Amino acid sequence: MPLQTIKDEFYCETEEKKSRFLAFLVPIETFDSRLAQLRAEHRKANHHVTAFRRMLPDDRIDESAKDDGEPAGTSGMPMLKTLIGHKLINTGVIVVRYFGGIKLGTGGLARAYSGAANAVIAQATLQPWEKILAKTVSASFSQSAELERQVSLLGLSVLNREFTEGGVCLHVSGPEEKISQL
Repeated sequence: MPLQTIKDEFYCETEEKKSRFLAFLVPIETFDSRLAQLRAEHRKANHHVTAFRRMLPDDRIDESAKDDGEPAGTSGMPMLKTLIGHKLINTGVIVVRYFGGIKLGTGGLARAYSGAANAVIAQATLQPWEKILAKTVSASFSQSAELERQVSLLGLSVLNREFTEGGVCLHVSGPEEKISQL
């Protein structure tokens, strides 16, 4: 199964022994700002547990899990393993917990947090992840229309267009497999 990602945020709420778990699955681009926003919105929550995975430019995967006051390894790591199991990349999960008065124990916490992460992933619209690259291509004035046509047919985005004495330079971006066809 190839890597998957999301474009939009998804939400799900679960309950375990009177504790409420609000799970948010967010694109990595909005992860930090969404965490700050949730901390402000849910000040009375006991914990804001996080996990994320993102692809670095050198094709290494950066992952993190934070327990936010829960016993070490009982919340963030089970959520990270859930992201790994679903082969999600450039995605983060934030679970806001409101304590219900009944202690769950370490196994119960791990099940509750991974369960909340699984529940929100089940709600999500997953799509294949593609590595996006940028490339600069140039053509003479007489060949510029053909270059523009190729860029359009491949579905690439033109980031910038520069006209020079000899023609045009296009700065384009798109999926690695398509950009390599230019």
